[in-house]
Amino acid sequence: MRIMTEKNLRDAFAGESMAHMKYQIYSSIAEKEGFPNVAKLFKAIAYAELVHARNHLKELGGVNDSVANLQDAYDGETYEIEEMYPAYKVVAELQEEKGAVRSTHYALEAEKIHAAMYDDAKKTVMEKQDIEIGTIYVCDVCGWTHDGELPEKCPICQAPQSKILAF
Repeated sequence: MRIMTEKNLRDAFAGESMAHMKYQIYSSIAEKEGFPNVAKLFKAIAYAELVHARNHLKELGGVNDSVANLQDAYDGETYEIEEMYPAYKVVAELQEEKGAVRSTHYALEAEKIHAAMYDDAKKTVMEKQDIEIGTIYVCDVCGWTHDGELPEKCPICQAPQSKILAF
């Protein structure tokens, strides 16, 4: 693929991915505010943006088997743990942006768990087996993710159980 086309597809993938996430967030806000049809509109268009992102990723050669996808996910989480969030957090601290310090801390701590989960899953899939997993819990405040018994409070942000979602 030519350089300019590859860059354009990467930029388009990033833009479609962000639109998908924004519209999912907007949908949940509309739902909470009592606008179910607005929520439905955001949800449907978010899915369309996901289709666009998937098509771009496929053309970029980024749609692979589960082992490769788990490795890619692990690599992404590791980058966020080792480089991205530590650097972002330092800048936020220097600029005394307390909200940004908090959000980068939450993400950094949750990404450590995600990386371990992906690494464990990859090892199992490489043996041609599916992972053993029960209910997965995710904190709606900080993104803490856990497979196992639900604690009374989120270990990262101390949110109560009512803020922890089951998947």
